[in-house]
Amino acid sequence: MDNIKRRNMRLYTIIFVLLFGIKINAQSKFVSAIQFEIGKESSYKANLNEGKFIDDLSWAWNSQNACFPETQKQKFTGKHVLFTGIIPAHSVTTVVVTPKNKNANFSVYAYQISENESYTVPDLPRCVSCEADHKWDYKKRGKTQTHIRTITDFTAINNSYRLVIGVTGADGLATGEFEIKVITKKYY
Repeated sequence: MDNIKRRNMRLYTIIFVLLFGIKINAQSKFVSAIQFEIGKESSYKANLNEGKFIDDLSWAWNSQNACFPETQKQKFTGKHVLFTGIIPAHSVTTVVVTPKNKNANFSVYAYQISENESYTVPDLPRCVSCEADHKWDYKKRGKTQTHIRTITDFTAINNSYRLVIGVTGADGLATGEFEIKVITKKYY
């Protein structure tokens, strides 16, 4: 039964990319398709130099998205590389971004939209949820921050959703290798 579900999910992803990929590619060439499978961890390697600069970040602090506040915009001024795929129903997903250079200042954001939508930033009028992780401005009691950026708990209860993940650099960072991992578990 799991093999049938995996095949159906792959087929669905291929169909989606064929139908909606033209719109995504017309908007930008910095979007890569990724897979989310319950009980699996997938990883992808990329470089910020494959992305593009996004001058207008106002979508992030728009009340329909509430991804990160305008006071943090400098941490998202580098090149953006996007990844997208469908989170299956009855699942919860975690995103982990690890820069190859431990001194590189990376940031990550991710937003959920309806599975049949294909909005990419900066053209994001609304989303179901949006989260971000970046270098802290100050120390947090009992916690230590590393160069690894993590976003947790993207949940799809009864419906599947499209998740778009953006990896970027702070202070105009335009190059830097990184690995992105997506861990999808069954939602109980």
